[in-house]
Amino acid sequence: METEHLTAEQLKAELKKLRDELCDMEDIHSFTFQKTQVHISAEKASNMQAEFDEECGQYRERIALIEKELLKRGAL
Repeated sequence: METEHLTAEQLKAELKKLRDELCDMEDIHSFTFQKTQVHISAEKASNMQAEFDEECGQYRERIALIEKELLKRGAL
């Protein structure tokens, strides 16, 4: 995503969207691994955790990039 071509308002909207999506992912992950009684094999659980960690990392990187751009513009 090229952040320098977007307006501050567009960046703020994207930042909110990304934060909301990350929060949703974390809620689903928490429910799956902590609040259900469903049995998941250790291998599948490990794979799911690795995918979750990778995806969350990507969201956090994009969030950090947008926050950096907004700070640079004095808009955060």
